[in-house]
Amino acid sequence: MKSNLFKSLPVVLAGLLVGSTAMAQEPATSSATPFRTWSIGVNAGGLTPLSPLGGRNDFSNNKTSFGYGVYVKKQLTNYFSLRLDGVMGKLKGDNTEAYDSGFTNTSTVSAFDTKLNYSASLSAVINMFNIDMFRKENAVQLYASAGAGLAGYKPTITTAGGSSSYAGGKTINELIIPVGVGAKFKVSDGVNIDLGWTINYVDGDNLDGLYKNGTNDKYNYAYAGLEFALGKGKQLAFHNPVAATYDEALAAKNTANALKGDLDAQKAENARLRSEMADLLKDTDGDGVADKLDKCPGTPSGTVVDGSGCPLKTPEKVVEKVVVTEEDRKVVNEAIKNLEFDLGKATIRSKSFASLNRVAALLVQKNFSLKLAGHTDNTGSKELNLRLSKERAESVKAYLVSQGANASRIEATGYGMGQPIATNKTAAGRQKNRRVEFTLY
Repeated sequence: MKSNLFKSLPVVLAGLLVGSTAMAQEPATSSATPFRTWSIGVNAGGLTPLSPLGGRNDFSNNKTSFGYGVYVKKQLTNYFSLRLDGVMGKLKGDNTEAYDSGFTNTSTVSAFDTKLNYSASLSAVINMFNIDMFRKENAVQLYASAGAGLAGYKPTITTAGGSSSYAGGKTINELIIPVGVGAKFKVSDGVNIDLGWTINYVDGDNLDGLYKNGTNDKYNYAYAGLEFALGKGKQLAFHNPVAATYDEALAAKNTANALKGDLDAQKAENARLRSEMADLLKDTDGDGVADKLDKCPGTPSGTVVDGSGCPLKTPEKVVEKVVVTEEDRKVVNEAIKNLEFDLGKATIRSKSFASLNRVAALLVQKNFSLKLAGHTDNTGSKELNLRLSKERAESVKAYLVSQGANASRIEATGYGMGQPIATNKTAAGRQKNRRVEFTLY
């Protein structure tokens, strides 16, 4: 009688193939990290014609005999592989002992000796877990397997009349379902020690040459062997993606902490520069010349001073008509074009000095008045942008005065982000809005 288990064999095989296809679609490797996914194994151990998971055996004394096997395995993901096994050996048993249950054996067959010519099966192997979840490469691993295959065997039975071949000495071929567990110990990137135990459920009741009880026979194979991983790199089966993800998260956290430290340092530097700039632009007597450049401190309010902060000696006020030529505007436009500040600061870069020097010379030569209007984009707060635009305009004024320009003829004003000349939605537009306008009159 065929077992219900084997009637559902097509469903089992279909589930095995669908499961292997689904799990194989998981990304297991990256192009930058090659893994070993093919391996071969050899093993040897004991074959015993029983199952410790229950059921009555046909013989009271089931012996353990030598068996050996080979397999080929393809690791599809970190946790899933397909394994093709081949096992050979012998299965033996007799009735020299009494049944534990008190069952009385009335069969004329007293012993059997079955040669397992071959046993070939394809199994799905699941790595249940790596021992240490925080190690990217483990050395110990537990696994479980299940599959289906075919076994060919020849039983020889012993009766009172002697030994004789069962079924005329023909090889009996039966379907089998192997279910197993095991543990692997990595010796190196290419070699593992493999310990396993497999219970094989046979689709028949003649493995021991005796049809009895209408139940299917079983046999188990406990083995030890070596597995050889083929190719180069680490073994995919021992690679732990959970630990790799943990390391990546830890690295991201460290990077975030480092960036926060850089940001805090930049904030402190900005505060120091703002303090220095406030000190640099300090004008105690209000004559338009910073204290650091004022050679005549304490000038009375309303006194017209020169670029050094000293009162101008003019016999009388002469009103002259100011004429701004295209050449003058060209000098100013070139200064505007070349004017650059350090990022987020009011410090003028040295590449701007040459064109500013020409503007200062023009102011001294023609006694022009100049209005400086600082503008920013909308990046940052309104208050910060208003302060930065004012500081940049004042910085340009201070430089022109240091080159001999009349401070009283230079007006520096900051408008922040309130007067854009382009859209702030693009980088190019924001670049245009960050400017200092020069107006000669």
